[in-house]
Amino acid sequence: MTEHTKTDGLPGFEPQVLERAKPRSERMAGDKIECNACPVLCQITEGRSGACDRYANIGGTLVRVDPVILLKKAVAAGDNPVVPFVGRQQAAEHSPTAQEAAGAAAPSGSWSGDLLQADEVFVTGVGSSTTYPDYKPAPFIVSSKAADVDMVTVVTEGIFSYCSFKIKIDTDRYLGPEQANIRYKGEVVGHVTTAEYGSQMLSLGGVHHLTGGSKKEGRLTAEIMQLLGNKQAAEITIDGGSQIVVQAGRAPIVNGVEEQRMRVGCGSATIGIFAKQVFGKADEVIVVDDHITGVLTEHQAGRCLDIPPSGVKIRGRKSTPGRYFQVANPGTGWGGTDIADPLSIIEGWDAKVAWPGLQLLMTSTTGEHAAWFVLDENLVPVQMPMPVEVQAVVDRIGENCEPSLTTVLFLGGAGGSLRAGVTENPVLLTRSIKHALVNVTCGGAPAYVWPGGGITVMTDVSRMPDNSFGTVPTPAIVAPIEFTMRLSDYEALGGHMEYVRSLSSVLEHGAWHNDGAPAQRKWMQQPDINAWPAAVGPMLG
Repeated sequence: MTEHTKTDGLPGFEPQVLERAKPRSERMAGDKIECNACPVLCQITEGRSGACDRYANIGGTLVRVDPVILLKKAVAAGDNPVVPFVGRQQAAEHSPTAQEAAGAAAPSGSWSGDLLQADEVFVTGVGSSTTYPDYKPAPFIVSSKAADVDMVTVVTEGIFSYCSFKIKIDTDRYLGPEQANIRYKGEVVGHVTTAEYGSQMLSLGGVHHLTGGSKKEGRLTAEIMQLLGNKQAAEITIDGGSQIVVQAGRAPIVNGVEEQRMRVGCGSATIGIFAKQVFGKADEVIVVDDHITGVLTEHQAGRCLDIPPSGVKIRGRKSTPGRYFQVANPGTGWGGTDIADPLSIIEGWDAKVAWPGLQLLMTSTTGEHAAWFVLDENLVPVQMPMPVEVQAVVDRIGENCEPSLTTVLFLGGAGGSLRAGVTENPVLLTRSIKHALVNVTCGGAPAYVWPGGGITVMTDVSRMPDNSFGTVPTPAIVAPIEFTMRLSDYEALGGHMEYVRSLSSVLEHGAWHNDGAPAQRKWMQQPDINAWPAAVGPMLG
């Protein structure tokens, strides 16, 4: 027999929903406020901010100190000052419906309230405040129209313990062994992961570094994640490897040298790309590469061109014709190896095949290193000035290299409690995203949704507004996240419909609540590279 609770079927027993909990200590000074925007629960004196520097006690009210960032498709000159919300204090005592009715005049410099432009305005999570402790609706649940369709965007700042940054460094240089620890100010904050084509990949952060180690490890992990997320530079060292300065959108600085080029391909690929261009200009071409060194006369491209063998013997492990592995140790020399003399990878020449006068081009995969040799009477390579037409091919290799950049990707798990700020039945949000009904963005930037369970999203921080990331001392990362969908779909997934407010109301009065809400707003222009969040579906994996 099913056991019933005392409240089953009885009206009037719903819990009272408070904006804030009672202070933990009744002895807290009267001029202090206990901030409940994160689990730390700072007690903040009037005029001061909490440990995160994101919330402050302003005149006895807890305020999110940064302005909430609003995006427009086009921003005119002088259109982006920080503007206070109108009547937030007055509206604070009222429900969202009451705020709608307030209808106060917009301050100077604010949006005109023209709903015809509603599909050109997007409220981001940057500076929007949080749902913590995740039993209350998101600070902004904004209705608007897009192409005459009723839409809604649920906006919040998520507190992420399960998150990391994936760092893609375009370089041939050897940065360190796979799985090696990465340190920031001496603490381990991540590890080297698998190399990709032309890039070395790092993983920084993650819940184990944030919460599983010492307090110092967690604090420094959050610190470097905030730096990199906010597009600032950070210096890291890899155990058994390099010292690197990384910054989103900038060339990495490896051991004090700024990288210039991303390789055009591995040695084998370089042979294939440029075989026809070097045909008739050299008898042999060797492209030195840490991973796959290419030899033209043995390579399939050379065979297609019917180039006769040269008799060169290469050190390392032969994989397939014209492709050699492990010709040297990894390093910062030629082609990501540890060699400064390219001839060190040549074991010798077959005297029955090679001939005096044989012309040999050796180059790296970026063209930064290149040399021209001619065999003497004893079949010994002698370096000579490089012919102009051969130099042109080397230059072409360099021309085809893309600039070396550092890319910082935020990877966060949003499948947890912040969903309660969107709906009373969180799994419906997850399912709606997977059914392509809900677009997910971070600060208005597109977020790739990983396949599988939960809501795990990945975003390029360079496409987000500046200073999108913060931290809380738990420690954890704070990042903006927005869910945009049709209003009808929001109602169907059990959204907090009573907290949906018009865009004009939001622009005038700010968040629906008055405890820890932002008091100001600021316009920014949506980067051209980002699709308008309400006009596209989610990027599903």
